[in-house]
Amino acid sequence: MPIETKVPAQAPRTLEAWVKLLESVRIPVPKHSYDRVMAAIHDSRRSLRDIAELMQDSPALVLSVMREANHPTNASQAEPAESLEVALNRLGLERSEQLLKRLPSVPVEEIPPVLSQFQLISQHASQQASGLFASRLARLWQEIHWGSLLFLSPLWPLALAYPKLLDTWELRVIHKGEDAAHVEEELFGVRIMALCQTMAEYWRLPQWVTQGYRLLLEEREQLAQVLSIARDEDLLSQQHRLDAEPGLRRWFNQPANTVLLANNLALAAQVGWDNPHLLRWQLLTALYLQTSLEDVQQQVHQQAAASARRHARHALFHPAEALIWPWHQRRPHPDMLAPPPPSSDDLARWRKLCQHLLAQPSPFTNTVHLATQALEALQACGMQRILLLSLDKASDYLRVQQLAGLPKEAGTMALQVSQNKLLQKLLAQAGQLRITPENHTQFSALLPAPLRALFRSEHVLLRSLAVNDQVLMLMVADQGCRPLADISVQAFGKTAQCTERALSVFANRKG
Repeated sequence: MPIETKVPAQAPRTLEAWVKLLESVRIPVPKHSYDRVMAAIHDSRRSLRDIAELMQDSPALVLSVMREANHPTNASQAEPAESLEVALNRLGLERSEQLLKRLPSVPVEEIPPVLSQFQLISQHASQQASGLFASRLARLWQEIHWGSLLFLSPLWPLALAYPKLLDTWELRVIHKGEDAAHVEEELFGVRIMALCQTMAEYWRLPQWVTQGYRLLLEEREQLAQVLSIARDEDLLSQQHRLDAEPGLRRWFNQPANTVLLANNLALAAQVGWDNPHLLRWQLLTALYLQTSLEDVQQQVHQQAAASARRHARHALFHPAEALIWPWHQRRPHPDMLAPPPPSSDDLARWRKLCQHLLAQPSPFTNTVHLATQALEALQACGMQRILLLSLDKASDYLRVQQLAGLPKEAGTMALQVSQNKLLQKLLAQAGQLRITPENHTQFSALLPAPLRALFRSEHVLLRSLAVNDQVLMLMVADQGCRPLADISVQAFGKTAQCTERALSVFANRKG
């Protein structure tokens, strides 16, 4: 069964709208897991525990069963099911089979990578929780295991519906360190943790899941107090300080906190093993387990390796890979790396397009035709998001003539030159501006607001083109917010020269 997720192009902006949309998203199940579970349901020799063990290899399947069992119209008891086995008992085999038949089943390679990556993080968190805490809290191992696996599950339908939003959030908040509140308000209209808490409560997920979000949202002061104690390098002093505040000690030592600790360890490790976020949660875990930081780090590394052996997949990042890296090395977000240079075929096409631009007499019937050729040349040399704006001298506006890689609405954009000093400078004479991380703060603020909204990047090229010292066109391009490849920057400059020459030849022909 194919994935049938149709979502509006415009993401919701309120909690209510997000809940309504995410509730409607059907998360796909890997076909191999689907087939194995369906076969087990039809096998009279299999127990519910056997079926539950098979299901746990598919986080999406676990979530679907837990949601169905805990749905207000289906729940046979007031308390939500805390484990998959209990959920299966409530549903029974027949209803479980009916549920499976409603779920999309696809080959694992067809599941969107952002969704697969978040599910891998959840599986890693579950392994960390089991390895670090389950043996010490043996009677609660199911609550620890399933709570850890499902803690991030509110993000799974979001990763399926709007993968680019989550990817952008990771880039800006996790890797670039931008203010989370500002970024989340801009991207989602709501705070991520508040959305996760609301979805967890709506789905009636295990209590330890909702309790973890409540701690992050409403009990941050206590968390900060505990972290202050955890930073004390003297273990005996740590215990004395905790004993001096029995209320804080009871609050911190709740078994439900294991779910939160494990998930934050797994999330923070996505960047690398030497980062302040990971250290913070390792310190808290060491305090919880009443052991040293070094011991916790060793255990966390061991559990990461164990998770990788079981869960790692091609094309997905698992933190265990980074265990063999130099200690201070961190995993960059893909958008923080320059794209590969254009292929030889693309460069050959680029040269051909540039030769066509330079042809005499001009082969173009109008400037739109010419701009289309320039756009294709820029794409061939590796530019991914492109705006070509022509100057309307009568109104002193720059209007979009061609675009690529940007929303269609951008085509209606008009920029008044007289209202922006940077545009005035670019249009005073032909020139080029390259926005880099070093000058981004200076120049980004000077861009017209509509242009700044389209190109939220630290790597942008702007080039004004002139004929007879009169600027006629402005080129704006980047490589999808990623650092610019040197060869693409050089080709951009050459393309601009060819386009400028083509405009000159075309103007003289018309004259």
